[in-house]
Amino acid sequence: MKDIMSLQAYRTFLESEKRYSPHTCEAYLHDLMQFDQHLKQMDLGKSLVEAQHKHIRSWIAHLNSEGQDPRSLRRKISSLNGYYKYLKHRHGLKLNPVSKVVCPKVKKRLPQVLRSQELSELRDPHPENLAYNDVLQYTILRCLYELGLRRSELINLEEGSIDYSLMQVKVVGKGNKQRILPFGNELKQVLLRYKLYRNNLPVHTGLLFFIMENGKPLYPKAVYLMVRNWLNSRTSITQKSPHVLRHSFATHLADFGADINAIKSLLGHANLSATQIYMHNTIEQLKQAYRKSHPKAE
Repeated sequence: MKDIMSLQAYRTFLESEKRYSPHTCEAYLHDLMQFDQHLKQMDLGKSLVEAQHKHIRSWIAHLNSEGQDPRSLRRKISSLNGYYKYLKHRHGLKLNPVSKVVCPKVKKRLPQVLRSQELSELRDPHPENLAYNDVLQYTILRCLYELGLRRSELINLEEGSIDYSLMQVKVVGKGNKQRILPFGNELKQVLLRYKLYRNNLPVHTGLLFFIMENGKPLYPKAVYLMVRNWLNSRTSITQKSPHVLRHSFATHLADFGADINAIKSLLGHANLSATQIYMHNTIEQLKQAYRKSHPKAE
């Protein structure tokens, strides 16, 4: 196995089989090449394929001494783990060296979420006779919050995946896993109005539902800017990314008593542990209410 050949093949695997976004693939490959560079600088005489667990530990210790955040270190270990798993299953690598590497512990951070009042404008009737970009932004915001979509899922949403009669949408998430998301009549009207605007564009090609005014597909930075610009004047939270709307979707469901397994299915999480963080937000709210209201709380 040659490292360069296996890295290129691995990237193809991530893109075509794992269906990871270009940004994610770039991050994974960057971590692998960074580790490869570390091996060369240390003059260990080991290639990326030949690396052992002690070399990975040495690299992680080096990065930690430079002040790398534990979350970043965990992601790098995850990048290596995915690569060596791929080599083991596809190219007969005998042992995954990451199996003997312990990930650094990180302090859990509760996701930032928007208050319901800050999103009230999204529930108001939207004015008519707006420009295409205004309708596009409004529809994107509604979908991110009311469907809990990831940014990549929104960008890759196909027109044929939306069933207006059943009021549900088929989403392709991480690992090419599909899930069905229900939506209400209000969002149905929002989607139909956007579709009308979309179909009146001078030119549009492909199957994607959301497109730019010039007919080209959406791209991640465009979605980020739409969300950030809308949130800038409406909230004081520091994080103003599309994922905040997904966090808010899940947290508000939990706040109103939705079952954790239902939230897990709606979000497309592979395991329940990823969903439990939204329950922590709800518990914190209960604690605050208790401390504020109960006479024996102190």
